[in-house]
Amino acid sequence: MQSPKRSTNRLANETSPYLLQHAHNPVDWYPWSEEAFAKAKSEDKPVLLSIGYSACHWCHVMERESFEDEKIASIMNERFVNIKVDMEERPDVDKIYMNFVQMTTGSGGWPMTVFLTPDQKPFFGGTYFPPQPRFNLPSFEQILVSVSSAYADNREEVLRSANDILGEIRRIAIAESDQAGFGEDLLETAYLSFERSFDRRNGGFGGAPKFPAPMSLEFLLRYFKRTSDDRAAEIVIETCRKMAFGGIFDQLGGGFHRYTVDANWLTPHFEKMLYDNAQLARFYLHLYQLTGDEFYERIVRETLDYVLREMTDAKGGFYSAQDADSEGVEGKFFVWTPAEIREVLDQDAADAFCAFYDVTEQGNFEGKSILRVTKSIAGTADALGIAEEELASVLEEGRKKLFSHRESRVKPFRDEKVLTAWNGLMLAAFAEAAMILRDDKYMQAARNNADFLLEELRTEDGLLRTWKDGKAKLQAYVEDYSNLADGLIELYQASGEDSYLFAARELSDEMIASFWDEESGGLFFTASDHEELIVRTKDFNDNATPSGNSAAADVLLRLSRIFSDQKYERFAMGILRLVAPMVRRYPGAFGRAISAMEFAIGDVKEIVIIGSRSGEFENILAENYFPLKVVLRAAEPDTGSALSLLQGRDRVDGKTTVYVCENGTCRLPATDKAGMKKQLGIG
Repeated sequence: MQSPKRSTNRLANETSPYLLQHAHNPVDWYPWSEEAFAKAKSEDKPVLLSIGYSACHWCHVMERESFEDEKIASIMNERFVNIKVDMEERPDVDKIYMNFVQMTTGSGGWPMTVFLTPDQKPFFGGTYFPPQPRFNLPSFEQILVSVSSAYADNREEVLRSANDILGEIRRIAIAESDQAGFGEDLLETAYLSFERSFDRRNGGFGGAPKFPAPMSLEFLLRYFKRTSDDRAAEIVIETCRKMAFGGIFDQLGGGFHRYTVDANWLTPHFEKMLYDNAQLARFYLHLYQLTGDEFYERIVRETLDYVLREMTDAKGGFYSAQDADSEGVEGKFFVWTPAEIREVLDQDAADAFCAFYDVTEQGNFEGKSILRVTKSIAGTADALGIAEEELASVLEEGRKKLFSHRESRVKPFRDEKVLTAWNGLMLAAFAEAAMILRDDKYMQAARNNADFLLEELRTEDGLLRTWKDGKAKLQAYVEDYSNLADGLIELYQASGEDSYLFAARELSDEMIASFWDEESGGLFFTASDHEELIVRTKDFNDNATPSGNSAAADVLLRLSRIFSDQKYERFAMGILRLVAPMVRRYPGAFGRAISAMEFAIGDVKEIVIIGSRSGEFENILAENYFPLKVVLRAAEPDTGSALSLLQGRDRVDGKTTVYVCENGTCRLPATDKAGMKKQLGIG
């Protein structure tokens, strides 16, 4: 007997793994397209817009429960034109309709379902809808029937509501500049806000669910560097140790999960996102520089090695995400029982491993255990009656064996699309790691990634957003330009290869030309020649990733110093003045912006190195946390350089020479370690 033939819809022609996951639903899905809206107009039907992403657990649940259901699919096909969107590919679409859902329901998230008129105006929406009434929610079928009936029987009211809401959505995009600017008082206000919300027991900010906040933590590091306020450093260190010891960090394979559902970093949503690991690796690098604690170096290496092992395409691009689920069960790949550990390790080693990583018979997650560290090596060794060195060796060997065993399990699904913005974040992390950890493996990964992005996603018509299986597509957004420029600047500073720097400047010039709002300031999310949507939004909030505006301000401030061009500083300050009133109301939503503000008001060091890559000079830069700096390099003096800071700089007595300038004043050149340290003001 033949198995029933699977249906196939238009999503089968897409490259997004999330869209392809729905390609065999009985729903007659369209991608976001003129064709879909034309059909809605010609057939006088509302549009059902469904938005999610591949690593989203509840997106998978809703697909299994509703989109695979023949009855529900038939209602959708009969009464609606159905559009499926990958929010990671089309954040422009997602931001508009997420604003609508948040305004009308008080919350948002994915999967997101929004009902639109044929001219793209939203009139009803929500997030997850169950197949039967539960969680105080109506069933998805009830929603479909009610919305369809309202559109048919109360059209005038629906359209009036849609027009009213559209006006509110457009007002969200308006930000008023703070002409008074910003200064240390605003950054002090931001610091005090973090201090008040700090979870003194568990680290991090606020309660459950608990998200890592790398941009806010970076701000606190910069604040500490400027003010020497030990409390800021304590907040950072407590948070970072608790995260690294918790279930949010993969104790066997490295890398961070998205967030934890509890306040103590134990139970994650198990997906791993490229952007989290990029930002956290970069932040832990800076904490390692500041403290010299090799524990933080280990977290960085395990995170970046995870990315190289699991998330790197042969061409050099970095993949987007790994799923939370495997074999249809959330977290199955990552959790353990004592019996499973005893299958791999001998009795004594298994007992030691379980004691240290909190693996118990009752478990800490649905009868199994998420690995976490709750005791010190010393305390565990004492309880077991063995030496600390012996326990450390047993744990190290146990991790290797259990990791190898875990590799035989069915792995979570991997979203192998390459997103320019997220790759820019990871490029910056690898470039800084190459410099700080002096590791050529990371330098090669950074070069490979930068070359891939510039070759595959950079075209004569501009930057593109996404790449998969050899195909690049979709016009880039402001976050793509700003994050890629950021990564290229870091790679230049680490390598001295100025082609990356000039590529960053070209991208930044294109970004200003295509995204800048000449009337009100700031950068739009979409370019001036982008597909016209119902709203042209601006994004200022630093959520899971930095907003395009915040990242751009940071990039432009550094370009201003590197190229001695105040044009870039004017644009950056224009952005930060727009953000300042919002920072006063809620600093926690603007971590990257306030980090950029620290750069804007601080004493920035311009460090010029002429000559070979001297080990001792490189070590000084690697071993010290200087957030307010730009580094320029040249193997030989170049009087004709486009970089004015390099002009007239020569080697002294033929030796590699360092020049340090600050606030328009340059110190005497240095040719040895002691001289460079003196110039930088360190002991």
